[in-house]
Amino acid sequence: MERAIITVVGKDQVGIIAKVCTYLADNKINILDISQTILQGYFNMMMIVDVQEVSSQFSLVADELESLGQDIGVTIKLQHEEIFDMMHRI
Repeated sequence: MERAIITVVGKDQVGIIAKVCTYLADNKINILDISQTILQGYFNMMMIVDVQEVSSQFSLVADELESLGQDIGVTIKLQHEEIFDMMHRI
């Protein structure tokens, strides 16, 4: 299993989860865990995903998710789990 972290942040609006999850399903990215909250109109979602079955390069998927985020008005970041862990160590 090759795990990665996806974060989605931005103003809340209809369809954010649907559009992100549709992209993931279309690209054989399995959601292992998900947390989502809305705080005073701001949407925040974090997902742990399995990217082992993805046929595209990781950087291409990251770029496509970032582009999807721009299209729907949120920021979407995809990082390898190890990199995310190193960046968020205390």
